[in-house]
Formats: sequence, C-alpha cells, structure tokens
Amino acid sequence: MITFPNCKINLGLNIIRKRPDGFHDIETIFYPVRIYDILEIIPASEISSGYDDLLFTTSGTAIDGDKGNNLCVEAYHLLKKDFPSIPAAQMHLHKTIPIGAGLGGGSADASFALKLLNKTFDLQLSDEDLIAYSDRLGSDCPFFILNKPCFASGTGEILEPVAVDLRRYKLVLINPGIHINTGAAFSQVTPALPSRSIKELIQSPVSEWKKELINDFEAPVFKQYPEIAKIKDELYNAGAVYASLSGSGSTVYGIFEKDREINLSFPKQHYYVKIVEM
Repeated sequence: MITFPNCKINLGLNIIRKRPDGFHDIETIFYPVRIYDILEIIPASEISSGYDDLLFTTSGTAIDGDKGNNLCVEAYHLLKKDFPSIPAAQMHLHKTIPIGAGLGGGSADASFALKLLNKTFDLQLSDEDLIAYSDRLGSDCPFFILNKPCFASGTGEILEPVAVDLRRYKLVLINPGIHINTGAAFSQVTPALPSRSIKELIQSPVSEWKKELINDFEAPVFKQYPEIAKIKDELYNAGAVYASLSGSGSTVYGIFEKDREINLSFPKQHYYVKIVEM
C-alpha cells in the first residue's frame, strides 16, 4: 500500500511557558499543505527476500542519521510491540518535503506510517488510538492523524479543529537550506502569555493577520540568520497578504491572492521555492 504524507505550516506560534519536564507549552494553528512525500509498505510475504523485521529504504532528498532511528521505523516497532502479529515488512520512503525546515515532514511521515500500518495489517485502531501512539513519537505527530486545520496547545498534542479556510489563496514557500536547531531556538525565546490568543486572532480577515499574528521563533532566528528575515521582506514586497516563518524555520511562507502575479528572485539552485494552490 502507498500513502502520501503532506506537510504543514504554522499560522502564528506563541511559546507560553516552560514546563517542569523541560518542554514548552505553545499555541499555534497547524494548517495542512499539499506538498507530499511518498510512503509504501509491503508485507514480507509479497517480497522475495526474507528477513525477521523491517527493511527500511529511502530515496529523494537525503536523510541524515541512522535509518534505524527514523520515525517511520519507530512507528513500526511501536505498533509491533502491541501487535506481535504484524509481519516483517518492507517500507520505502521517498522524500520531497524539505528536512528540518519547520514543515513537519518527519512528523507527517511517522503519523502516516502509523495509519498505513493500521490499514495494511487491519489493526482496527481508531483515530483516538492512533493519536495516542503518534504522541509517543513527537509533539507534532498527532496533528497529522487528523490532518485538518487545528488549534494546537500543550506541546502541540492538544488539538481542536478550527474553521480556517485558505482556499481563496495560494501559498509560496521558500526554504534557504539552513537547518535550524529547534532546541537552541527555544532557549532564545522568553515564554509569555500573549495579549490575545491565536485562536481569536485567526478569526480576523487574513489581511489583518500582519498586525498581530506572530511566530515567537522569528526574533531569534532572524537575528542569527538575517538572510531568512530578508525572505519574509521579499515576500511582502512581492505582494503577500501575510508572511511568516513556519515552526522554528527555516522555511518562510507567503499567502497571496490567487490571481496575484508573483515575481521572486531567489536563486533556485540554492533555495527551495514552491508555489502551492490551497
């Protein structure tokens, strides 16, 4: 079976407080975006080579690190522990979503792996069950089980669907190929309660978001990497209705009216540039 994990953007992101466990409480809007990886799972009975566990392979954008630590592999072993009947399998991931870019690609792959394993091996897990498993893989993972616009709080695992519709717009995503260390970015933000919740702000017209809808990671990231700040400025200069860093970056996105002609000068040999119809 094949599935297509999509990425997300953050519409605003406030870091509320640091928790006793060392993590941070946040609030944000997760919004799904139609840029996809490809994930395939084949039971061992359908492939020629025999093995006792999971054969995990990748293609597309190179993934750093030990493949055995990939979240898709962790998803398999997490379910295998509770469902020993899951057979040996081959899993192949083709990466196109930029890695370490604030788009949640790794989290999406993990959650879609859970969903595909559930379907492939008829585990009969509910969405609530899958959310509980995904939360053990990472804070952003539960969103990709629901995969619709949600207000997220806690560490990102408490989700409330919201009525945010950007289908009148198109989205431009720019990634300069800079990997942001999320832990380091968190350490440079002073947590604080916002004067107005993102859940309230998001109900305003998109044209008004620029006034108050902010991402707390922008200040430290833009200070360390002025070239990322320049991306946001250029998107506004090109006519974006709203522009922001996504997550802890380094992707910056701009929301444009659908009929707006967009002229950008980013060097495509170094920058990931994608225009997506919402």
